[in-house]
Amino acid sequence: MLTDAHCHPSDLRTRLPEAEAERRALGVACAASAWNQEQFEYHEQVAAQARADGAPPIILCFAVHPQLPATEPYSEKLFSPLLTLLRNRMDAVGETGFDLYDAGFRATEALQDELFAAHVSLALEQGLPLVLHIRRAMHKVFAHTRALKRLPAVIFHSWSGTLGEGEALLRRGIKAYFSFGAPLLLNHKEAMRSWAQLPAERLLLETDAPYQPLRGAPFSRWGDLPVLLQGAACLRKGGGKAEALETLIEGNFYQAYGLRS
Repeated sequence: MLTDAHCHPSDLRTRLPEAEAERRALGVACAASAWNQEQFEYHEQVAAQARADGAPPIILCFAVHPQLPATEPYSEKLFSPLLTLLRNRMDAVGETGFDLYDAGFRATEALQDELFAAHVSLALEQGLPLVLHIRRAMHKVFAHTRALKRLPAVIFHSWSGTLGEGEALLRRGIKAYFSFGAPLLLNHKEAMRSWAQLPAERLLLETDAPYQPLRGAPFSRWGDLPVLLQGAACLRKGGGKAEALETLIEGNFYQAYGLRS
């Protein structure tokens, strides 16, 4: 089964109205990220229909994206009602984390800290996996080692760290999974090195649909997954077949998100 460790179905449907039909036709299980109630409830509706039809599952994820405080009037006080409303309805908390990529995002670092603490507390309380968005902020992840190692899984969406940082997270006892998308096929050297050498049982693939397109495409979609698999298989030591990698990634996906295969 094809699996997508991180995507945004509500946003994808605005670019590709037939997106859910494509997901079902390809047989893709996915983890759907939402940052507001409207997105989450759309994902919830589609996930319920998928269960009723015996279609591949949709994992329901919710968090306030760390970039949002720079553009939206968010605070922990405003966020708390949504946590209360959705806390018993989500399968994973995310994507949360830290984005210090530019001055605008760095200006909201204190609020990102506040929101991250709220997300981690929820994940610990509910025993849920945590999905992280990290840009130029890996030092802040290591500062939370004690809490993160208590979680069932920590999924790094679009892994942006180094091979050494990934290995260090695992040595510290964090049940980390490293998810990769289009950068593997866009000559991102550090992503390629990490993919090639991190433990196979910790690897995931994602589309981040619609936000991480392959070269020349206007947006990413579930139809990109076979291309990602083929390219990713070639990057592992000794190469390998896409079919074998698909099976491996499926097992990792189910393990990371606490599902029964």
